[in-house]
Amino acid sequence: MASKNIALLLFIAFHFRLSNSQTWIKAGYWYSGNESPVPDINSALFTHLICAFAWLDPSNYQIYISPSDEQYFSAFTNTVKKRNPLIITLLSIWAGKNDSTKFSSMISQPSYRKSFIESSIKTARLYGFQGLDLYGYWPRTVSNTTNTTNMGILFDEWRAAVNSESRDPSESPLILTLEVHYLPTLGSVSYEVDSIRRNLDWVHVPAYDYYLPSSVNFTHAHAALYDPVSQVNTDFGIGEWIGRGLPAGKLVLGLAYHGYAWTLLNPKENGIGAPASGLAMTRDGSVSYKDIKWFIRSYECAPVYNATYVVNYCSFGATWIGYDDVEAIRTKVSYAKEKGLLGYNVWEVSHDENWVLSLAGG
Repeated sequence: MASKNIALLLFIAFHFRLSNSQTWIKAGYWYSGNESPVPDINSALFTHLICAFAWLDPSNYQIYISPSDEQYFSAFTNTVKKRNPLIITLLSIWAGKNDSTKFSSMISQPSYRKSFIESSIKTARLYGFQGLDLYGYWPRTVSNTTNTTNMGILFDEWRAAVNSESRDPSESPLILTLEVHYLPTLGSVSYEVDSIRRNLDWVHVPAYDYYLPSSVNFTHAHAALYDPVSQVNTDFGIGEWIGRGLPAGKLVLGLAYHGYAWTLLNPKENGIGAPASGLAMTRDGSVSYKDIKWFIRSYECAPVYNATYVVNYCSFGATWIGYDDVEAIRTKVSYAKEKGLLGYNVWEVSHDENWVLSLAGG
């Protein structure tokens, strides 16, 4: 009986190691704020699913899951494994806009970092996640100093804690990932690339939201793979990360399952770069892929694929929408493979329509 138990444990351990050593990542975020049911996710199309978001409590620097999300997060892993038993799940921790000050404070003190790290590992294990993702943290200047060094220390300590964690023999060490800006340097500050390379399994580079209708008065490719007249594009960003010393094999390309709607000044001038008066359709101009397809069907639009930027767009009357359809997704996935990247990651899975974009990713 003892030998059978040992064999079983070895089999399970091998299974987890095999699952965690994917040669090609097909990941996707599921965001609870979109209220899309977890059982609806076609997890068979992904290798990793990332559940967003956990939050940082500034009173004790521990992470927590909001009470309204707990029922979904607690069942997330078991639910998505029903369709794909090999799926690997991660819990994403929000560190972006409006919360960056909390994180700057947290990383500034050893005791605060310890509280964050211990609570993150405990929470991931409690809810059955196999990894942790830090989302939206940008390096910034704080009181005439940068917090880059402290962030690098956090990654060192986080990895050390994960590696030394007392865990069930059937469980692999938690995966650690980071969602970053598309450029490694923002103004005068940079990410701690050396620490990222040493400690994180990979980083997600969001290759979208370059141009928003709330900030520019002309239409543009918000997820341009290339741009003949600007460095604001994915190819330039990926080159910068690799040039700063992060191996291509630690980069996961972020793909957008959403687009943006502008209001044209002149409906007859409706190409990329056309004059616009601001956003359309929603409060921030963002439109999910499934709603874009509804728009195209409803108004019988003629979508255009632009191979120069590798984007799609459509228009009806004064409404212009830039987005990625099947052609753009396929080209970007091919680009990731050609560049030797680790894979791709989408924001976010519930925006797809009948999983056509996820199927296009291969």
